[in-house]
Amino acid sequence: MNIILFGPPGAGKGTQAAFLVEEFGIVQLSTGDMLRAAIAEGTELGKKAKAIIDAGQLVADDIMVGIISDRIDEPDCAKGFILDGFPRTVAQAEALETMLVEKGLDLDAVIEIQVDEQILFDRIEKRVSETPPEQRRADDNAETLRKRLQVYRDQTAPVLPFYSERKMLRPVDGMQPIEQVTFQILSQIGN
Repeated sequence: MNIILFGPPGAGKGTQAAFLVEEFGIVQLSTGDMLRAAIAEGTELGKKAKAIIDAGQLVADDIMVGIISDRIDEPDCAKGFILDGFPRTVAQAEALETMLVEKGLDLDAVIEIQVDEQILFDRIEKRVSETPPEQRRADDNAETLRKRLQVYRDQTAPVLPFYSERKMLRPVDGMQPIEQVTFQILSQIGN
């Protein structure tokens, strides 16, 4: 089972991914983690990525897709994977699609966890008010959330029509209780 999870920051992608990992024995793939691992292992793509990062630039799509390609060839991905945080652009979605076709793999679903942005701000405020100052995350504030939401709207949300046109996009109501969101996801992926 190969899945992509989409949704703005705070939508609950990580919570739902953890459940799917446990339920199906699939692997959650974080592009940031994969990139760091490739650099640490000194793979050919890792070396290229390190040189680009050291120069202060963004890693090119072909390198990221190559790193993902190498990662999904690992034995722990035999049952499938969840991509969270990739693709972030239509060009990345196209490159990912090409790579999967070359491997004879399909995406089973692209899940979009839809949430009310105002509720995300309310959640941040509540979490901050309930957390002692020394335990608060540095990014737990409205301004950081506002910036992250804008990046999501500008860069990632335009990928949704790409998957909608392919009849793969499965929206779920992320405003429901966690268990209900999980139930919706399971019904969307046919389990």
